[in-house]
Amino acid sequence: MPRRDLPPLPPPAHLRAWLDEAVVRADRARFLTELSRRSLGIGQLLLLWAVAAVFVLGWSFVGMAWVAFEEHDPFSYAYGLILAVLGAGVLIPAGFWFARGARRDRQVRQLLHAWVESDRDPAADARLRAPGLSLTWLLASFALGAFGLWVAFAAAAAERPAGAAYGEVASLMGIGQILWITGLLGLAKAVAHYRWAVRALRSPL
Repeated sequence: MPRRDLPPLPPPAHLRAWLDEAVVRADRARFLTELSRRSLGIGQLLLLWAVAAVFVLGWSFVGMAWVAFEEHDPFSYAYGLILAVLGAGVLIPAGFWFARGARRDRQVRQLLHAWVESDRDPAADARLRAPGLSLTWLLASFALGAFGLWVAFAAAAAERPAGAAYGEVASLMGIGQILWITGLLGLAKAVAHYRWAVRALRSPL
């Protein structure tokens, strides 16, 4: 069930006949505006990047722990263990945070689809296409994903002297992968919104 701070489901068709049509349409427009903001707003893009930044921080601790373990001395082992615990302490909550955000995003999409399909209001629905926001998500996510790929490949291809620590390479490659995956998620969301808008807002209900 959606959380209480999300809009409710639209009333069933057999109940809408008994409700004031103007009130129902006003509620529909208001709820769709709110749901669209929660789905594709700039705040959601920044939140996705914030989660990615937390993952980067956690993986950086893991990478530093790996480098410390490669020193092969008791102090470095103890220091590496502390860093590994810190990394786990950041990555595990970040994973729960990401899973919670994914569930919320799925609930928002379900409500958005349900309210769009409940009626037809071309003037209100035209705003839901949000081509500017979709383009912002697309370009920003492409840039982040491209930067992540560059970091990962540059770390793997860089020449290092014999005996150099591999923890640094793994750390940079992991950070690059996190950025790349975050960019892919943003690209997928922008494309999915565009495809949904074309299908749901232009076809007769």
